[in-house]
Amino acid sequence: MSLEINCDDLKIKTMKDEPDEKLNAGKARVSQVSGLQKQQQANLTHQESELEGQMLAQQQAEEVSQESQKELQEKIKTLIETLDEKSKKLMELQHENLKLQEALKRAANFSGPCPQDWLWHGENCYLFSSSPYNWEKSQETCLSLDAQLLKINSTGDLEFIQKASAHSSFPFWMGLSLRKPNNSWIWEDGSPWMSHLFRLQGASKIYSSGTCAYIQRGIVYADNCILVAFSICQKKANLLTAQ
Repeated sequence: MSLEINCDDLKIKTMKDEPDEKLNAGKARVSQVSGLQKQQQANLTHQESELEGQMLAQQQAEEVSQESQKELQEKIKTLIETLDEKSKKLMELQHENLKLQEALKRAANFSGPCPQDWLWHGENCYLFSSSPYNWEKSQETCLSLDAQLLKINSTGDLEFIQKASAHSSFPFWMGLSLRKPNNSWIWEDGSPWMSHLFRLQGASKIYSSGTCAYIQRGIVYADNCILVAFSICQKKANLLTAQ
């Protein structure tokens, strides 16, 4: 009887212990699941941190890239402006070079302001004739040389002619003559004689064949146009001007 009780008691105890074991097993599983959830949560948190770090790094990289692109664009803009400026300067230099080449060509073909044997003074060339003629023939000779008889426009012109003819004692016809009907002293181009430039010796004399002026030893005289004398022709000098 005693043995039977013990077996029953054992069975009862065993039956009582089974729920406890199941409960403990359930708790263990819950604890295990909770641990797994915490681990997964920790992994997710870590992944989120890494993702945020990557996104931040990417954002910073994009900002750096945008700044680099902006700097690069500014450098490109500066280079383009510099190239444009240098291109303009180069075109200006090329233009100046062309002008210089043209000037050199003109200078190479330039034989001087006056033809051979002519004297240059200011804007004019002067030729002292080697043969004597009357005033009319002397005028024709100058015209054949695309020139006219001497005209005194200034005291500078007079001084130059006086010096140039100082070596000779011969008279030289000028382009000044007494014209009718007013008996006025007129140059070949129709302009009047300016008495303040020089005194005309014998200006009051009037000849039927014409009264003309000549210069001799620096003094200007009036005399008969049919007389024979040397002459001085005058024409514009071929001056080389900058363009």
